[in-house]
Amino acid sequence: MQLFWKNISRWFAAHSGRLKLLHKHPVWLAVSVFTGLLLAGSLVLYIASRHSVASFHPDTNFIAIISHDGVKESVPTRERTVGDLLHKLHVGVGLRDRVEPSVSTVIAQDNFHINVYRAIPVTVYDGPISTNTFSAGATPRAILADAGMKIYPEDQLTVEPVVNLVSEQSLGTKITINRSVPVILSVYGAILPLRTHAATVGDLLKANNVKIGPKDSVQPAKSTPVTADMQVFVVRKGTQIVAVTQTIPSPQQIVTDNSLSFGTSAVRQQGTPGTQVLTYQVNLQNGIEVSRTLLQSVVTVQPVPTIVARGQAVSIPADKQAVMAQAGIVPNDYKYVDYIAGHEGGWCPTKIQGTHDCPGYMDPNNVPAGGGYGIFQATPGRKMASAGPNWATDAVTQIRWATGYAVGRYGSWEGAYNHWVSSHNW
Repeated sequence: MQLFWKNISRWFAAHSGRLKLLHKHPVWLAVSVFTGLLLAGSLVLYIASRHSVASFHPDTNFIAIISHDGVKESVPTRERTVGDLLHKLHVGVGLRDRVEPSVSTVIAQDNFHINVYRAIPVTVYDGPISTNTFSAGATPRAILADAGMKIYPEDQLTVEPVVNLVSEQSLGTKITINRSVPVILSVYGAILPLRTHAATVGDLLKANNVKIGPKDSVQPAKSTPVTADMQVFVVRKGTQIVAVTQTIPSPQQIVTDNSLSFGTSAVRQQGTPGTQVLTYQVNLQNGIEVSRTLLQSVVTVQPVPTIVARGQAVSIPADKQAVMAQAGIVPNDYKYVDYIAGHEGGWCPTKIQGTHDCPGYMDPNNVPAGGGYGIFQATPGRKMASAGPNWATDAVTQIRWATGYAVGRYGSWEGAYNHWVSSHNW
């Protein structure tokens, strides 16, 4: 621009004589001034088009909302992860404390929720033995895992608050363990170690879905009380039996939580797989197996579910909502677009893959041909030219291009979000 104005000054100096002559002819003077201004404006527009400034330029700070020790505070941050931010703020996290989402979670959204749960005193009653510990576990099983206690899937846990500190001689929360007892169940020769709360042998067989056929015999009798380490036999004579052991995957339970940001999650109980044994009658012809008939299916170890909390809190700044609205995004999709934009290019229209800054302008001719570029890290960035000539700097144009990509490849913005969460790319 300095060169432009210098050239203008030189032109006026070189044509000062003609300007004096034009002064005597007002009409020609007006025409000349208008022509000069028109040329100057065109040159300015040309320069601006070569170095166009993005219509939307994000703040490099995110706002984090942190709840800890009875305090809720909002702070601007450039820290990359939850752990980095807590360290910078000198918010200590003890060995038994719980942070949601985890300390390794990347902060890439505005109004990002972080919750720190402090460990509290817990007394565990395991028969005649009581144990005092501290834990911030979200479930009884998570608390006992913190305490390093061995818990079987079949054990029953009861959680109660401490009502009288003196009489109960404990603090905070108390957990009572009702232990299951070990039993050996032999079904047609297949040895099945079990744990149970059944009162009698008949209850044991019913609880484990063991059906007694007319050719079967049970020892001891069904009315026999179950005791620890007892052996129960189900026998069928004259039948060849094969037992097959299978793993039962840990089921996943999802709970929604408005205290966590949309797109974040926290494991509140780590599950374990179970085991079941399938008993088959083998059908033979001339000594060769020709088929199998399923006789019994016994779960020998109950699976423990994995409990996952998924965040639902959505709080998108007005400037980003305005850009999405201008690009034609429907409000129901704002949270999906915001999540992907934040995690891909940090909402920066001029973001070059591998860099951390967000320059205010970018000459389209200088956009790298390889690697991701822009809000959604299009690769190469030039493919966004299909959405408009200002693709290199304009957020609205880039969102319009990304909408076509999301719908074309994943069916919708929600589909694109689901893929990103599972694969961390799109």
